[in-house]
Amino acid sequence: MYNGPMPIRLIAMDIDGTLLDSQMQVPEDNSRAIAEAAARGIEILLVTGRRFDFARNVADALPCELHLIVNNGALIKSKSGETHQRLLLPAETARQVIELTPEFRSDAAVFFDRPLARQVILESVDWEDPVRGGYFRRNREYIAEVAPLAACLDGEDPIQIMYVGACRKMREVKRALERLPIADAFTLALTEYENRNLSLLDVLRRGVTKGAALADWARRRGVARQDIMAIGDNWNDREMLEFAGLPVVMGNSVPELKSLGWSVTLSNDECGVASAIRKHAFGMEPSQRPA
Repeated sequence: MYNGPMPIRLIAMDIDGTLLDSQMQVPEDNSRAIAEAAARGIEILLVTGRRFDFARNVADALPCELHLIVNNGALIKSKSGETHQRLLLPAETARQVIELTPEFRSDAAVFFDRPLARQVILESVDWEDPVRGGYFRRNREYIAEVAPLAACLDGEDPIQIMYVGACRKMREVKRALERLPIADAFTLALTEYENRNLSLLDVLRRGVTKGAALADWARRRGVARQDIMAIGDNWNDREMLEFAGLPVVMGNSVPELKSLGWSVTLSNDECGVASAIRKHAFGMEPSQRPA
């Protein structure tokens, strides 16, 4: 059912590992295909685990109007920053998660929906950390330290808690969180890059996923799910792919997603997004595509 063109009205795509290549750039071919889709009247939606300010530079690199689902579904914003949906993690839930897992506190950050400073709070920042240092340095103006970490939860609900580290350790964190007595009060979103031994685990408000946010946005826009194409590569994309009428998995995806019978496009370094758009939204054969 995924081999022919469909009447696509909305394209929802992940950013890291999907839209961006391994050099963290938007390939020109992806940009051209997205611009053409928008010119044909197809709505473009970026759906990412990134915070808005960390996703905005990617949105600005695309020459078309679009909206963003960020923080794995917690926020929906316009390209200019107008907020359309805001589903925050209750501060008390966040406090209990942090206090019940003291052994993982050094791997945790608390994210807030704030302008500029103090969006990302850590108990201590190692600017030269081999795993997180690059992110810390790129986002220096947004980061602050609060010790103990739970003290940052002074009445304002955060967007999420994020744990970052090596894949094996983040799986351990995930198992620990799933065993907590309050585990039914939140949702977990896992993203893994095994080739980099990097994993991100988000603690979100109960029910918050990329898929739930996409479903809500589709209702607002009056777009039927069968008219939506979603493109992703990782565990946190699964609910989004399951909701879309046309799920497309990247060639560089985690193997489990490629085993579900969905259409598989080229890798992110082969402009898989452009290939998927031209095949499924434009109905173009490979021989018809730009060189």
